[in-house]
Amino acid sequence: MSMEFPSVTIQTYHSGKSRNVTSVPEAAEVLLMNWPVHDGAKLKVARQLCLDALDGKTTITQARAAFIEAAKEAGVFVDYSKRR
Repeated sequence: MSMEFPSVTIQTYHSGKSRNVTSVPEAAEVLLMNWPVHDGAKLKVARQLCLDALDGKTTITQARAAFIEAAKEAGVFVDYSKRR
């Protein structure tokens, strides 16, 4: 089963470079190992939903949406739709 989703771009914590996250496993790894903040309501939800998606308990779409919300909460979400 593919765990890929449409790319979500974040600004990395250490280098400040853009990173495209394209799957639930990658999102879970980023949230658990490389996130710039260690606490936050949306972070907790995103971590749980990514783990649940890996276990087949929720959808990839729900995990992606939660990842985006956590990225916004942490100030690392890159919204290309607002760039002109």
